[in-house]
Amino acid sequence: MSLMDYTAVELGRKIKAGEVSAVEAAAEALDSMEENDGKYNCYVTMLDRESVLKRAACVQKQIDEGLPTGPLAGVPVAIKDNMCTKGVRTTCSSKILYNFEPTFSSEAVINLEKAGAVILGKTNMDEFAMGSTTETSYFGPTKNPWNTEHVPGGSSGGSAAAVAAKECTYALGSDTGGSIRQPSSYCGVVGMKPTYGTVSRYGLIAYGSSLDQIGPIAKDVTDCATVLETIASYDPKDSTSVRRDDLDFTSALVDDVAGMKIGIPKDYIGEGIDQTVKEAVLAAAKVLEERGAVVEEFDLELVKYAIPAYYVIASAEASSNLARFDGVKYGYRTEQYDGLHNMYKKSRSEGFGPEVKRRIMLGSFVLSSGYYDAYYLKALRTKALIKQAFDRAFKKYDVILGPASPTTAPRLGDSLGDPLKMYLGDIYTISVNLAGLPGICVPCGIDEKNLPIGLQLIGNCFEEKKIIRAAYAYEQSRGGNLK
Repeated sequence: MSLMDYTAVELGRKIKAGEVSAVEAAAEALDSMEENDGKYNCYVTMLDRESVLKRAACVQKQIDEGLPTGPLAGVPVAIKDNMCTKGVRTTCSSKILYNFEPTFSSEAVINLEKAGAVILGKTNMDEFAMGSTTETSYFGPTKNPWNTEHVPGGSSGGSAAAVAAKECTYALGSDTGGSIRQPSSYCGVVGMKPTYGTVSRYGLIAYGSSLDQIGPIAKDVTDCATVLETIASYDPKDSTSVRRDDLDFTSALVDDVAGMKIGIPKDYIGEGIDQTVKEAVLAAAKVLEERGAVVEEFDLELVKYAIPAYYVIASAEASSNLARFDGVKYGYRTEQYDGLHNMYKKSRSEGFGPEVKRRIMLGSFVLSSGYYDAYYLKALRTKALIKQAFDRAFKKYDVILGPASPTTAPRLGDSLGDPLKMYLGDIYTISVNLAGLPGICVPCGIDEKNLPIGLQLIGNCFEEKKIIRAAYAYEQSRGGNLK
């Protein structure tokens, strides 16, 4: 059995017990990356073997001396390429940042390093996290390890695929409209988006500032809870960071859902969902019901307005956030230009891909004079109404259950030529970001094409423990991973 077959917590336990070393774990991860990444393209940047093994040896020495003592000490991890890592290329999978090396690390990465994590590299993603397939990357698409003719989802597709392909033990992703949960669904792994503000966004290169949130992608629910416990912290450097008293997420790993009230929105299992996905999700709900949960369907209003509201808000924020990439201070600069204005124009035209340009133009349009009230303010009002609809639902239910995506992973190229089709793939995930809620995706089945199906569990703000508890109980009933 390879060390990469173990979950992060299992491997961390073996390292602490002295059964294996952090250096051995890192070496096996590097071997797996070298052997498999040519097939899957999970990584944009792989750290060189010497530096990774040196870091692993340093961590092992600390473990031998009694520090660090956390469950992830010595365990190899991959980081999505939109989180700054000091001295390591951070590109957002874009030509415009092809050579950018930050002088600091994001707070989530710092928290992992304090816990003794060994970073392997930076994972591929949709350019600036704009996409649902990891096909918009300047460095080429990532392929789904279950079937390389299919996408791994996005935008955290590289992280999800790396975990599924055993090219790392766990990974960090970011979720703006489902970018952790949807690729986790497509790749048959577990991914979690915490409540907005729980994990610092400091050092995360922004797409939609009011929506972005960092979270874990791992092999099981226990790993997700453990990683979240490690990276969650109040950070004064992030104005949206929330000070929370209780970050003991692993205490929710209880195999008991008796009396838990679970609601299934009728809109989530109605028109547009693949029949196989629907059957798998309802079968998972049945399992929880048999374990003592109270499960019923209900009407969740305003869901149909989530996609237009999300893409107006996210594009508006993206057009503002991406204005800083101008070819002056860092990143790509066009070789031939005539004056400053022409340099800006050519650098951005050549540096950004089609999907990023599309969203910048849409965002600039909805923020422009004469359209701000008609589109942007209306989207913000809709966002508030969606939050109110969830507030009403959580007065009655502990957890909301549904699919993470209406289908399993589409074939490479199927969504890229039809942006609207790609946007509709986020229909079950984006409202969670609009309302700032936590959500987790757990594998719940395989379709006739041998592709994974993901179950999504949504909780109220700051109630991650309820969705962790429900996800863990379901996972225990199902009995381990899909493969």
